[in-house]
Amino acid sequence: MRIFAITFAAFAVLAVCGEALATPDIAQAFGNTIQSTYPDGRQAEVYLHQGGAYQSTGRRGQHTSGVWRMRGNRLCLSQRQPFAGPFGYCTPIPDRTDAEWSARAPTGENIRVRMVHGRVTGRKGQARR
Repeated sequence: MRIFAITFAAFAVLAVCGEALATPDIAQAFGNTIQSTYPDGRQAEVYLHQGGAYQSTGRRGQHTSGVWRMRGNRLCLSQRQPFAGPFGYCTPIPDRTDAEWSARAPTGENIRVRMVHGRVTGRKGQARR
């Protein structure tokens, strides 16, 4: 009986840890836009592509691209164009992206992030035509 209790407890711990370490379904970002709004109201967009490439438009309108990967529940970006960045940037992605969430920008500022359906351009999330 004691072995059964220990085994059950071990499976319970694994189940709880598995839920805590569950990774978000990042595939929902493909074909959509991850849009960040900075404290000054300006916005930046990131477009993830299957296979690990991304493109982005910064809040000042600069275009960059590079590679992405998931590390647990964190999305990590490494810039390659217009030059290779000296370091990568990782940010947590929630399991559900149907509501806005808070994050930190690479600059350290608090930002609001949301998933916008489709590809957007510009500052307020208008759908690209």
